[in-house]
Amino acid sequence: MSFDSAAFLFFFLPALLILEAAVRPVRAKNALLCLAGLIFYAFGELWALALLIASAAVNWALGLWAMRGAKCAAALAAIINLALLGLCKYLGFFGSGLSLLGVDLSLPDIAAPAGVSFFTFKGISYVVDAYRHPGAGSRSFFRVLFYISFLPEVMSGPLSRFSDFDAQLAARERSAAGTARGLRRFITGLAKKLLLSGAAAVIADAAFSAGGALDARLAWLGAIAYTLQLYFDFSGYSDMAVGLGSMLGFRCPENFNYPYAATSITDFWRRWHISLSLWFRDYLYIPLGGSRRGKWRTAANKAIVFLLCGLWHGASMTFVLWGAWHALLSALESLRVLDVERWRRTAAGRVLSRVYTLLAVCLGFVMFRAESVEQGLAMLSAMFTGWDFTAEGTLLLARSLDGWTVLMAALAALFSAPLLPLVRRRLSRGVDAPGPWPEALSYAAGLALLVFCAAALASGGFAPFIYFQF
Repeated sequence: MSFDSAAFLFFFLPALLILEAAVRPVRAKNALLCLAGLIFYAFGELWALALLIASAAVNWALGLWAMRGAKCAAALAAIINLALLGLCKYLGFFGSGLSLLGVDLSLPDIAAPAGVSFFTFKGISYVVDAYRHPGAGSRSFFRVLFYISFLPEVMSGPLSRFSDFDAQLAARERSAAGTARGLRRFITGLAKKLLLSGAAAVIADAAFSAGGALDARLAWLGAIAYTLQLYFDFSGYSDMAVGLGSMLGFRCPENFNYPYAATSITDFWRRWHISLSLWFRDYLYIPLGGSRRGKWRTAANKAIVFLLCGLWHGASMTFVLWGAWHALLSALESLRVLDVERWRRTAAGRVLSRVYTLLAVCLGFVMFRAESVEQGLAMLSAMFTGWDFTAEGTLLLARSLDGWTVLMAALAALFSAPLLPLVRRRLSRGVDAPGPWPEALSYAAGLALLVFCAAALASGGFAPFIYFQF
């Protein structure tokens, strides 16, 4: 089941909201929501549910040990969770790597359960925080299980911290206004996924499957379209998670802050997948020494983080190379070889910094999207050398760029910039009480979006969220 599936939208979610409102004691509400998260996750495979519950039990037990000051509990949590992640996602990948070294060892590819990258990282953060701050742990297995299986976050985050989540279990309030705001946020995310990301996906898929018809036009169009597709797919999921949490009275962490307005790769990662960036900062970058040991050590620490971040996304050399690309650029920025801070002192430099960041991100996402290193290199090569246009490429462009797809892709490009917040700030400037009309209009727009989304669901095929594979 997925947030954008008809079963969830028209059956599971309404039933959950009605039952949660009908149940009065907060403990009963928590039990209901924990059960709902487990049922939702079980729609994948039952063995994956058993794995999630076992992971929660192991991390709860290690958390009890860590709360007594056992440093080895935190280390053991990292080893066990990373071993589980490696077993589920990287066994076949490492076997291929060994074969390149002449070691003939055939290791099977295991179908990784959805969300394994997220609930293992949650487990590590829980135990490490319990060791660092014993008050941040819990003696209740139910609370840890609820945290690991929390419905809005169980599939693809955001990666919340247990202390923030636990504080809301007994002291939260679900109001009509909060539910309405959450529903509006959820619909916004649904529209991002079905309308904007879906339209960009049509163009990106055509370009990445062009084969011999690939030329510079298709390559650039496909790269830009995938950059938009990935952003609206994942930020749409994150909006839905935050909105669903709000409907249930919870505050989930924000995951995006207009990353395509960034002025450097460092700034990009402060805006893109924020909860993952903070996780790597707190549990890897800072323990490695952070920025406290000179610029060369800082650059090396950033490179390590980005290489592992790339590998975290999947067992493929394409993800490793994508991580290496960001590792290189972030290291060069730390060493001031790419002196972005100096660029931003002038208006022309600020424009240059944004162009550089967008171009770097777009080029990196080509390898991220590619099914193989060879396909990624072919796309990158075509972007800069494929100026011999072919009739096949022209025909493929004509087939892919229908009016609706072009309109939605253009809106995606427009909404990827922080234009709407800027317009809202300018309209409200000097107005003490804007009145009820802006709020009413926003809800009316939300209802209109819901109608468009329902039409898209009825007429289109189902496409899972991209980050479900990670």
